[in-house]
Amino acid sequence: MLRKIKNEELGRISAEDFKRSEKLPVVIILDNIRSLNNIGSVFRTSDSFRVEALYLCGITGSPPHREIQKTALGATESVNWKYFEKVEDAVADLQVKKYQIVAIEQIEPHISLETFSPLSDQKYALIFGNEINGVSESVLGMVDFAIEIPQFGTKHSFNVAVSAGIVLWHFYFHNQGKSKNKEGC
Repeated sequence: MLRKIKNEELGRISAEDFKRSEKLPVVIILDNIRSLNNIGSVFRTSDSFRVEALYLCGITGSPPHREIQKTALGATESVNWKYFEKVEDAVADLQVKKYQIVAIEQIEPHISLETFSPLSDQKYALIFGNEINGVSESVLGMVDFAIEIPQFGTKHSFNVAVSAGIVLWHFYFHNQGKSKNKEGC
């Protein structure tokens, strides 16, 4: 019989322990995201996969904000974040730190997500763009490559928070999850 796991059984760590824990070698860049709920959701997903940091750029809102907190559920306290007025400055900061810069976007050329295997010794910065206009044209010349999430319906468009969840799961699985899954954990 199935049994719902109680909150106290989940093995949650404190924000302080989270800050000290090993991170997925990924920084998320939010490029002019309009929806505060989407921003909060990406904070929460970033916490779940223990990303290194979240870079908020342009019109993207930043904590503290009630609407972000509503969906972040406290993740603004655990996930490291920085605000940049210009997304180009965020990308330049990460290029100096030797991150591979990846646009999550429907452009040519691109790599389809299911065929991409992140290298375990490489750090990645994943850029998620505006809900309507996508990743800023001005930053596309700065990226190393683009990844597209395969889609099969009529819309060919995921919500930005859903896209972040899909891509982070893929990176987590390829970087850390495989070894855990092989051990049966």
